[in-house]
Amino acid sequence: MKLRALIVDDEYPARQEMRFVLGHFPEIEVVGEAANAEEALALIKALDYSVLFLDVAMPGMNGLELGAAIRELKNRPYVVFVTAYDEYALKAFEVDAIDYIMKPIDEARLRMAINKVIRATQEAAPSGEPAAADAPVRPIRIDRIPAEQQGKTILVNESDIVYAFTEKDTVYVQTYDEKLLTRFTLKELENRLDPNVFFRTHRCCLVNLRKVEEIIPFFNGTYTLIVDDRQRSEVPLSRAQAKILRRVLGF
Repeated sequence: MKLRALIVDDEYPARQEMRFVLGHFPEIEVVGEAANAEEALALIKALDYSVLFLDVAMPGMNGLELGAAIRELKNRPYVVFVTAYDEYALKAFEVDAIDYIMKPIDEARLRMAINKVIRATQEAAPSGEPAAADAPVRPIRIDRIPAEQQGKTILVNESDIVYAFTEKDTVYVQTYDEKLLTRFTLKELENRLDPNVFFRTHRCCLVNLRKVEEIIPFFNGTYTLIVDDRQRSEVPLSRAQAKILRRVLGF
């Protein structure tokens, strides 16, 4: 069983520590981080998370208010509060938290909380059907992609993505002036992004055709695409994909 987790804490070191500790639990897959409750709520509405590891004291909407907002959602994640303050425990359970853990994090105590989430997930799954944490993420068309920026998760408008590419086994999206880390494979991005706009030019590149400015012949049937970002980047177009793109664009 894999529980898809979102970490929410306004302090970057605290998020990093939480990610590190959760790395000791094979049942947990951290698929997102947020630096405040507003970002977290947007991510929760965009993706299916199994569990939320949530701080209480944050600027703006606090963790308890986020917990109350989550109660109104149809597919809400389980909430584990992770905080340095013990005085909010009662209020945490009033917003249906499954557990409340004090900082600094004790791994044995965290194991208890994770076991609670596992049991609750198994009990909530209809008989004969996979638990929610095992079920495939349903495709969602919200025209936004989660990406990492300075230690926090942001949602990038699909229309702002110029191209996506792999670099040392990591996938990035390039906007006009930023290179942003994602936690998707290029194939997953290809499945999420609008197929009428984004085209796989190469095994390592996926380009927004609306951002292509020039198509330059290169060598042996391959091409170079000049795209509309600040650097006027060059995106490779393989020979096989060039044949398809020629039919699509009619050149």
